[in-house]
Amino acid sequence: MRAFVAKFAGRFGFRTDQGRIDAKTWRQGTLFLIVPLAALTIIWFFLAPYTHHDLATTPFLAWGTLAAFVYLVCYAFAVLLAAICYYNLSAKRWRDRGWRFPGALAGLLPLSALASGAAHWLQPRVADVMPYWHVAVLDTLLAAIIIWNMVELGFLPARTP
Repeated sequence: MRAFVAKFAGRFGFRTDQGRIDAKTWRQGTLFLIVPLAALTIIWFFLAPYTHHDLATTPFLAWGTLAAFVYLVCYAFAVLLAAICYYNLSAKRWRDRGWRFPGALAGLLPLSALASGAAHWLQPRVADVMPYWHVAVLDTLLAAIIIWNMVELGFLPARTP
């Protein structure tokens, strides 16, 4: 694992979408991105209730609320960075699989994940104009893309061009 981290910390791993990687490298790189992001997401679930700030019952400067929003900014940066890294990792693998537009295909999962997350955030705030089925459709689409990516990029062999 140490050699893998050293390889991906360098120029080739997550910094560029050029080149090709095999399925094992893609699985390792994806796991390398998912584990810290999952830990950060669990922390966010615990801090999210502190972002609901009612000035009628709490002071203007509530330290818990301030800490939650500072964490949210850092968390959002980490999510966007992970999406970019995943794009670069997957573009290499799509190219190795021989697909015609590897960049477009690599962007499908991060784009659908960000759209689904945005819908989950927005729907409770505008529930009168955005029914929950919009969120369910985006979640279903995201699940289908995740399964497709896992099978296509994680287990199928390279195609010869």
